[in-house]
Amino acid sequence: MKPDTRTWLVRGALLAAALIATLLAWQQLRPAADDGSFVTGNGRIEAVEVDVAAKLAGRVAEILVNEGDFVKAGQVIARMDTRAIDAQLAQARAQVANAKSAKQTALAMVAQRKADAAMAEALLVQRKSELDVARKTEARSRALLADRATSAQQADEDAARARNAGASVSVAQAQIAAAKAAIGAAEAQVAQAQAGIDAAVAVVERLATELEDGVLRAPRGGRVQYRVVQPGEVVGSGGKVVSLVDIADVYMSFFLPEMAAG
Repeated sequence: MKPDTRTWLVRGALLAAALIATLLAWQQLRPAADDGSFVTGNGRIEAVEVDVAAKLAGRVAEILVNEGDFVKAGQVIARMDTRAIDAQLAQARAQVANAKSAKQTALAMVAQRKADAAMAEALLVQRKSELDVARKTEARSRALLADRATSAQQADEDAARARNAGASVSVAQAQIAAAKAAIGAAEAQVAQAQAGIDAAVAVVERLATELEDGVLRAPRGGRVQYRVVQPGEVVGSGGKVVSLVDIADVYMSFFLPEMAAG
């Protein structure tokens, strides 16, 4: 046999052996036949993006999460700089305390004015009693003067005391009217102080709400996709701070060849 022929035979035998080995390996390594329990096809997976944004404009004080972190619903994500709101809240609380003190002062004034009115009414009773006695005395003096049983000077003095007693009654009545007017004014001060309390409390509640809005929380669980801003940056009202991906709410859409064939 010629050397060239022998060389080609050897090469052919080696090639055949390699093909046989490849075939055997493929039969051993190939996946099991599809029994219908798996479905294949093309498609896409979509996750819901959630933005954590600042309600009010301001400076971002700190961001407590990093990209890739998993967060739970309600977890604190970031905090805004609320030092100005803190100062305003302290001032508003002081105004509430002042308004309550003013109300207590007004209530004490009402009590004082009512006491003055009660004293004026008691004095009026006394003055009316004195007026009754003075008038009776004056009447007796006039009767005695008619009978010449007393002097004209005594009768004039009794008449003067009667007039003075009448004037004292009028003064007492005026004091009662003034005391009642003072009561009304003091009660108006109480109402005004209460209105001041309500207004100051409303300011406190508003500032407390703004302070709470400065704490940014995750509206739902998910993974931090990226930080839109960094601490120290200023954002506008509604400005995004952190973007989340809700991996628990995933939408999968597939295109199945069987569906297309059907």
